[in-house]
Amino acid sequence: MSNSLNLFPATAESKLPARKAGGLLIVILILFSVSLDVKGQVFNLTREQMIQYTSQNPYDRFPDGRPKVPDSILEKVKGLSAEEVLGIVSRGYPNQYADGLQILHPGKKLVGRALTLQLMPIRADLADAQTAAWKAKGGKSLSHQTAIDMLQPGDVLVVDAFGSVASGGIIGDNLAYYIWKTTGAGFVIDGAIRDLEGIAAYDMAGYFRGATPPAIHHLMVTGINIPVRIGGTTVMPGDVVLGDREGVFFIPPHLAKEILDEAEITQLHDAWTKMKFDEGKYKSGEIYGSPSDPALLKEYEEYLKQKLGAQGYEEYLKRKAARK
Repeated sequence: MSNSLNLFPATAESKLPARKAGGLLIVILILFSVSLDVKGQVFNLTREQMIQYTSQNPYDRFPDGRPKVPDSILEKVKGLSAEEVLGIVSRGYPNQYADGLQILHPGKKLVGRALTLQLMPIRADLADAQTAAWKAKGGKSLSHQTAIDMLQPGDVLVVDAFGSVASGGIIGDNLAYYIWKTTGAGFVIDGAIRDLEGIAAYDMAGYFRGATPPAIHHLMVTGINIPVRIGGTTVMPGDVVLGDREGVFFIPPHLAKEILDEAEITQLHDAWTKMKFDEGKYKSGEIYGSPSDPALLKEYEEYLKQKLGAQGYEEYLKRKAARK
């Protein structure tokens, strides 16, 4: 079904200078206070602002500054569960998990880099002023498809539609098919989708607030690749998205490798624990969560050393000591 709608015309990236003081919230407020005569632009982060507010990113970047976590890291993230990412909370990121969304295919994990889109209820005076300014500059109309057409392989479309189902489906089966074939990943939409019967036939991952027959309406684009809210989370462009049967984590790029390293230890610990349970000689409290017998603890440490290798085990001990 057709799912196109012209929404909120906008132009090139902001000329607003980045400000060092005040933090991310101040920058967002500044962006939203831009005068309507500034070329009718969509609210965004300049490349410089994107780099500033993702400054801990250790990886390459897309031309607009969005962090580009390597495919090799994303491939390893596919082996994680939500529980193995919980260590992110102790690192000062307690609000990176969203649940309560409907899941397109519960057995299909969603992994990729966030490309964010913010939608808001349409306001005629604002939208009309933006439309007039944009058309005066010869710009083409801007819609949710503008963001969709920016997607790259390995991206996840992350849409903040303020949880609205009444505003219609942000995507239907045609745009979902495009997202699937373009990214190889999927979408997270805090809002509605439509054509669920058609989308369900695709071998793609997707999370959404609800499904409804009508197409998107009475919405306007207010930001592409800016910080957005999904449920109780704050999502930055380039975040590593991990969705499983329970919900979705949005992992800051600079934490991805640390999370993977810790998850490897967790997985080895779980394998050793089950191996000891299989022996049928121990009560659960003797083995899980940590061996109570010094001899068993030594056996576990030797198991880790064997599985990790000498260098990997030394790195594990350093991380363990740093947390104390």
